[in-house]
Amino acid sequence: MIDPSKTAFVIPARGGSKRIPGKNLIAFGGKPLIDHSIAFAQGHKHMGQHLLISTDDSNIKNHCKDLQLSVLDRPKELASDTATTVSVLQHLVNNTSVELEWVVLLQATNPLRPKGLLEDAFKTLESKRADSLLCVSTFDKKLGKLTAGRFTPYNYHLGQRSQDMEPLYRENGLLYISKVELLRKGILLGPDHCVQVCDHPYSEADIDTQEDLNFAEFLLKTYG
Repeated sequence: MIDPSKTAFVIPARGGSKRIPGKNLIAFGGKPLIDHSIAFAQGHKHMGQHLLISTDDSNIKNHCKDLQLSVLDRPKELASDTATTVSVLQHLVNNTSVELEWVVLLQATNPLRPKGLLEDAFKTLESKRADSLLCVSTFDKKLGKLTAGRFTPYNYHLGQRSQDMEPLYRENGLLYISKVELLRKGILLGPDHCVQVCDHPYSEADIDTQEDLNFAEFLLKTYG
C-alpha cells in the first residue's frame, strides 16, 4: 500500500510565460489557474498528506504562502524554457525536509481532472506493482507526413476505417506518479511504469495559449 504520510503532491509553477503572461495566476473558472490543482491535492489529503509548490516567481510564492502552503524556491536555471520537469522534481526531492517515498505531479496548466482519477491511478499502480505511472488518452486521429509536397499516411493506410486502426495513445498530462528514488536519479518514468487511461473531455484541457484557456473554460462550464 502507498503510505499517504510519505506521499506528496507537487505543483511546479514557474513565473515565465511568453504566450499568457502570469499564466499560473490568471483567472480561470473564477479563481487563479494554479488553485485548481491545489484544490485537487487538498481534496485528496487521505491519499497524500503533503503539498509542495516549486516556483521562481515572487507573486506565485506570495499567493501560495497566503494559502499556508509549503513553497520551495526554484533556481533560475530550472525556470527557463529549456528546463525539464524531471529536473525540477529532482531538485525538489533533494531539497525538501519531508520524508517521501512517492510524488504525485500535478501540472497547473492541466487544471481539470475528473472525479476518481487519482483513486483509479493508485489502484492501477498498486495492482501492477509499478514504480511510476503516467496518464494517457486514446488517440484516433489519422496522421501523415509531407515529403516533397506529397502526403504519406503514417499510422494508417488510405481508405482504412478509423475503427480498424491500431490503438494509439497520447500523454495527456493530467497526472504522473513516481517513486522518489527514481526522481533522485533524474527519472520520471521507471522501467516498471504503468499507465492510466483517461478519455474524459477534461483530458483535452492543456493551457498554453488564450485559445486553450477559452476551450478549458468551455469544458469546465459543460462538464463541471
